[in-house]
Amino acid sequence: MSIETVGFGPLIIIIIMALVTLATRWGGVWVMSFVPFNNRIKAFIQGMSGSVLVAILAPVALTGDKGAQMALLTTAIVMLVFKRPLLAIAFGIGVSALVRFC
Repeated sequence: MSIETVGFGPLIIIIIMALVTLATRWGGVWVMSFVPFNNRIKAFIQGMSGSVLVAILAPVALTGDKGAQMALLTTAIVMLVFKRPLLAIAFGIGVSALVRFC
């Protein structure tokens, strides 16, 4: 199957992606409604979110350009100092833009 990327093609692709995203999110909630929620499941879910974050950020930290590495470092420092995620993200984006611009 092939969808053209001109005309209505991009809109169709976005709609399909949105529907797939909704289906996976609602499907996950539906499946989890059958799982008894105990301390073990809670620990698994909390550990999984951290491991996904590390799996995404570790390659960027090791192989990314200077802009990406400085953004990660800045975000981590601002988060540790101020404990405000939105502020840390904003500073990370700003530092990345400055490093890449200069």
